[in-house]
Amino acid sequence: MTNMNLDRAALRPAIAVSQLSKRVADATGELTILHEVDFAVQAGETLAIVGASGSGKSTLLGILAGLDTPSDGTVALEGVDIFKLDEDGRAVFRQNNLGFVFQSFQLLAHLTALENVMLPLELRGFTHANAQARAEAMLARVGLSSRLGHYPKYLSGGEQQRVALARAFVTEPPLLLADEPTGSLDAATGAAVVELMFALNRERGSTLVLVTHDLNIAARCGRTLTMAAGRLRQEP
Repeated sequence: MTNMNLDRAALRPAIAVSQLSKRVADATGELTILHEVDFAVQAGETLAIVGASGSGKSTLLGILAGLDTPSDGTVALEGVDIFKLDEDGRAVFRQNNLGFVFQSFQLLAHLTALENVMLPLELRGFTHANAQARAEAMLARVGLSSRLGHYPKYLSGGEQQRVALARAFVTEPPLLLADEPTGSLDAATGAAVVELMFALNRERGSTLVLVTHDLNIAARCGRTLTMAAGRLRQEP
Protein backbone atom coordinates (compact mmCIF):
# COMPACT_ATOMS: atom_id res chain seq x y z
CA MET A 1 0.00 0.00 0.00
CA THR A 2 1.34 3.46 -0.91
CA ASN A 3 1.89 6.18 1.68
CA MET A 4 -1.06 8.10 0.20
CA ASN A 5 -3.33 5.08 0.63
CA LEU A 6 -2.06 4.57 4.19
CA ASP A 7 -2.88 8.21 4.97
CA ARG A 8 -6.39 7.81 3.57
CA ALA A 9 -6.95 4.64 5.60
CA ALA A 10 -5.77 6.43 8.75
CA LEU A 11 -8.26 9.27 8.14
CA ARG A 12 -11.17 6.96 7.28
CA PRO A 13 -13.68 6.46 10.11
CA ALA A 14 -13.84 2.99 11.58
CA ILE A 15 -17.64 3.31 11.44
CA ALA A 16 -19.58 5.64 9.14
CA VAL A 17 -23.39 5.66 9.27
CA SER A 18 -25.39 7.73 6.79
CA GLN A 19 -29.16 8.39 6.61
CA LEU A 20 -29.91 5.10 8.37
CA SER A 21 -33.60 4.31 8.81
CA LYS A 22 -35.48 1.24 9.96
CA ARG A 23 -39.21 0.74 9.48
CA VAL A 24 -41.36 -2.27 10.32
CA ALA A 25 -44.99 -3.11 9.75
CA ASP A 26 -47.28 -2.92 12.77
CA ALA A 27 -51.02 -2.83 13.55
CA THR A 28 -51.26 0.83 12.52
CA GLY A 29 -49.42 0.29 9.24
CA GLU A 30 -45.76 1.18 9.73
CA LEU A 31 -43.53 1.92 12.72
CA THR A 32 -40.30 3.90 12.32
CA ILE A 33 -37.67 2.55 14.73
CA LEU A 34 -34.71 4.56 13.36
CA HIS A 35 -35.02 7.83 11.48
CA GLU A 36 -32.20 9.10 9.24
CA VAL A 37 -29.38 8.40 11.69
CA ASP A 38 -25.96 9.87 10.86
CA PHE A 39 -22.70 9.51 12.80
CA ALA A 40 -19.09 8.41 12.50
CA VAL A 41 -16.66 6.76 14.91
CA GLN A 42 -12.91 7.09 14.55
CA ALA A 43 -10.52 4.17 14.95
CA GLY A 44 -9.73 3.56 18.63
CA GLU A 45 -12.58 5.77 19.84
CA THR A 46 -14.94 4.72 22.63
CA LEU A 47 -18.56 5.74 22.05
CA ALA A 48 -21.60 5.27 24.27
CA ILE A 49 -25.14 5.26 22.89
CA VAL A 50 -27.71 5.94 25.59
CA GLY A 51 -31.46 6.40 25.65
CA ALA A 52 -34.70 5.15 27.13
CA SER A 53 -35.92 1.62 26.54
CA GLY A 54 -37.51 1.44 23.10
CA SER A 55 -35.54 4.40 21.73
CA GLY A 56 -33.93 2.27 19.01
CA LYS A 57 -30.40 1.93 20.37
CA SER A 58 -30.24 -1.88 20.35
CA THR A 59 -31.76 -1.97 16.86
CA LEU A 60 -29.04 0.45 15.76
CA LEU A 61 -26.32 -1.77 17.23
CA GLY A 62 -27.77 -4.85 15.55
CA ILE A 63 -27.67 -3.07 12.19
CA LEU A 64 -24.07 -1.95 12.80
CA ALA A 65 -23.18 -5.62 13.26
CA GLY A 66 -25.06 -6.65 10.13
CA LEU A 67 -27.36 -8.83 12.24
CA ASP A 68 -30.35 -6.74 11.10
CA THR A 69 -30.89 -4.82 7.87
CA PRO A 70 -31.91 -1.17 7.42
CA SER A 71 -34.81 0.12 5.36
CA ASP A 72 -32.63 2.93 4.01
CA GLY A 73 -29.12 4.28 4.42
CA THR A 74 -25.61 2.89 4.59
CA VAL A 75 -23.20 1.47 7.16
CA ALA A 76 -19.49 1.40 6.33
CA LEU A 77 -17.23 -0.54 8.70
CA GLU A 78 -13.49 -0.27 8.12
CA GLY A 79 -14.35 1.26 4.74
CA VAL A 80 -16.64 -1.63 3.69
CA ASP A 81 -20.30 -0.92 2.89
CA ILE A 82 -21.61 -3.99 4.68
CA PHE A 83 -25.05 -3.95 3.04
CA LYS A 84 -23.46 -4.31 -0.37
CA LEU A 85 -22.42 -7.75 0.91
CA ASP A 86 -24.83 -10.67 0.90
CA GLU A 87 -25.70 -12.44 4.17
CA ASP A 88 -22.78 -14.86 3.86
CA GLY A 89 -20.42 -11.99 3.07
CA ARG A 90 -21.57 -10.10 6.16
CA ALA A 91 -21.01 -13.22 8.28
CA VAL A 92 -17.44 -13.51 7.01
CA PHE A 93 -16.88 -9.79 7.61
CA ARG A 94 -18.15 -10.11 11.21
CA GLN A 95 -15.94 -13.13 11.76
CA ASN A 96 -12.85 -11.18 10.70
CA ASN A 97 -13.60 -7.72 12.07
CA LEU A 98 -16.16 -7.68 14.87
CA GLY A 99 -16.45 -8.71 18.48
CA PHE A 100 -19.94 -8.56 20.01
CA VAL A 101 -20.87 -8.67 23.70
CA PHE A 102 -24.56 -9.32 24.45
CA GLN A 103 -26.54 -8.56 27.59
CA SER A 104 -27.70 -12.19 27.66
CA PHE A 105 -24.14 -13.55 27.11
CA GLN A 106 -25.15 -15.76 24.12
CA LEU A 107 -22.75 -18.53 25.08
CA LEU A 108 -23.30 -21.93 23.48
CA ALA A 109 -24.67 -24.17 26.23
CA HIS A 110 -23.15 -27.38 24.86
CA LEU A 111 -19.62 -25.93 24.81
CA THR A 112 -17.32 -25.36 27.78
CA ALA A 113 -15.93 -21.92 28.59
CA LEU A 114 -12.74 -22.85 26.75
CA GLU A 115 -14.60 -24.19 23.72
CA ASN A 116 -16.80 -21.06 23.52
CA VAL A 117 -13.70 -18.87 23.33
CA MET A 118 -11.90 -21.21 20.92
CA LEU A 119 -14.82 -21.22 18.47
CA PRO A 120 -14.24 -17.85 16.73
CA LEU A 121 -10.55 -18.70 16.33
CA GLU A 122 -11.32 -22.07 14.77
CA LEU A 123 -13.83 -20.42 12.44
CA ARG A 124 -10.99 -18.18 11.28
CA GLY A 125 -8.81 -21.18 10.47
CA PHE A 126 -6.59 -21.45 13.55
CA THR A 127 -5.37 -24.95 14.30
CA HIS A 128 -6.93 -26.61 17.33
CA ALA A 129 -3.68 -26.30 19.30
CA ASN A 130 -3.21 -22.61 18.50
CA ALA A 131 -6.86 -21.81 19.17
CA GLN A 132 -6.66 -23.58 22.53
CA ALA A 133 -3.48 -21.77 23.55
CA ARG A 134 -4.91 -18.35 22.67
CA ALA A 135 -8.26 -19.09 24.32
CA GLU A 136 -6.58 -20.32 27.52
CA ALA A 137 -4.45 -17.16 27.64
CA MET A 138 -7.50 -14.95 27.12
CA LEU A 139 -9.51 -16.74 29.80
CA ALA A 140 -6.56 -16.36 32.17
CA ARG A 141 -6.61 -12.61 31.39
CA VAL A 142 -10.24 -12.43 32.55
CA GLY A 143 -9.51 -14.49 35.66
CA LEU A 144 -11.10 -17.78 34.63
CA SER A 145 -8.16 -20.18 34.37
CA SER A 146 -9.82 -22.46 36.89
CA ARG A 147 -13.13 -22.59 34.96
CA LEU A 148 -11.96 -23.68 31.49
CA GLY A 149 -13.87 -26.97 31.49
CA HIS A 150 -17.11 -25.61 32.96
CA TYR A 151 -20.29 -25.36 30.89
CA PRO A 152 -22.21 -22.05 31.00
CA LYS A 153 -24.93 -23.38 33.31
CA TYR A 154 -22.28 -23.98 35.98
CA LEU A 155 -20.94 -20.41 35.76
CA SER A 156 -22.30 -17.34 37.52
CA GLY A 157 -23.65 -14.44 35.48
CA GLY A 158 -20.44 -12.48 35.98
CA GLU A 159 -18.36 -15.48 34.94
CA GLN A 160 -20.49 -16.02 31.84
CA GLN A 161 -20.05 -12.38 30.83
CA ARG A 162 -16.29 -12.65 31.34
CA VAL A 163 -16.29 -15.67 29.02
CA ALA A 164 -18.28 -13.58 26.53
CA LEU A 165 -15.69 -10.78 26.81
CA ALA A 166 -12.87 -13.26 26.26
CA ARG A 167 -14.67 -14.61 23.19
CA ALA A 168 -15.21 -11.09 21.82
CA PHE A 169 -11.58 -10.02 22.30
CA VAL A 170 -9.73 -13.26 21.51
CA THR A 171 -9.50 -12.58 17.76
CA GLU A 172 -8.32 -9.01 18.48
CA PRO A 173 -11.03 -7.48 16.25
CA PRO A 174 -10.70 -3.83 15.21
CA LEU A 175 -14.35 -3.22 16.17
CA LEU A 176 -16.13 -4.16 19.39
CA LEU A 177 -19.88 -3.72 19.91
CA ALA A 178 -21.47 -4.21 23.33
CA ASP A 179 -25.24 -4.23 23.98
CA GLU A 180 -26.06 -3.54 27.65
CA PRO A 181 -23.18 -5.80 28.78
CA THR A 182 -23.99 -5.31 32.49
CA GLY A 183 -27.79 -5.40 32.18
CA SER A 184 -28.06 -8.94 33.56
CA LEU A 185 -25.54 -8.44 36.38
CA ASP A 186 -25.69 -7.04 39.91
CA ALA A 187 -24.00 -3.69 40.51
CA ALA A 188 -20.72 -5.00 41.92
CA THR A 189 -20.29 -7.71 39.28
CA GLY A 190 -21.28 -5.26 36.54
CA ALA A 191 -18.67 -2.76 37.70
CA ALA A 192 -15.97 -5.43 37.60
CA VAL A 193 -17.00 -6.48 34.08
CA VAL A 194 -16.93 -2.84 32.90
CA GLU A 195 -13.42 -2.36 34.32
CA LEU A 196 -12.30 -5.47 32.48
CA MET A 197 -13.95 -4.44 29.21
CA PHE A 198 -12.27 -1.03 29.17
CA ALA A 199 -8.92 -2.52 30.19
CA LEU A 200 -9.08 -5.03 27.34
CA ASN A 201 -10.15 -2.27 24.96
CA ARG A 202 -7.14 -0.14 25.91
CA GLU A 203 -4.79 -3.09 25.52
CA ARG A 204 -6.13 -4.08 22.10
CA GLY A 205 -6.69 -0.53 20.75
CA SER A 206 -10.05 -1.52 19.29
CA THR A 207 -12.94 0.80 18.49
CA LEU A 208 -15.72 0.38 21.06
CA VAL A 209 -19.41 1.21 20.60
CA LEU A 210 -21.36 0.56 23.78
CA VAL A 211 -25.15 0.66 24.19
CA THR A 212 -26.12 1.26 27.81
CA HIS A 213 -28.77 2.81 30.02
CA ASP A 214 -26.15 3.45 32.71
CA LEU A 215 -24.85 7.03 32.49
CA ASN A 216 -21.91 6.18 34.77
CA ILE A 217 -20.72 3.61 32.24
CA ALA A 218 -21.35 6.04 29.38
CA ALA A 219 -19.18 8.62 31.14
CA ARG A 220 -16.23 6.21 30.79
CA CYS A 221 -16.41 6.60 27.01
CA GLY A 222 -14.83 9.41 25.05
CA ARG A 223 -18.14 10.48 23.53
CA THR A 224 -21.86 9.94 24.10
CA LEU A 225 -24.77 9.92 21.67
CA THR A 226 -28.39 9.92 22.86
CA MET A 227 -31.20 8.06 21.11
CA ALA A 228 -34.74 9.39 21.46
CA ALA A 229 -37.66 8.07 19.42
CA GLY A 230 -35.33 6.70 16.80
CA ARG A 231 -33.33 9.87 16.35
CA LEU A 232 -29.74 10.44 17.40
CA ARG A 233 -28.51 13.49 19.26
CA GLN A 234 -24.83 14.18 19.83
CA GLU A 235 -23.84 15.57 23.21
CA PRO A 236 -21.98 18.91 23.19
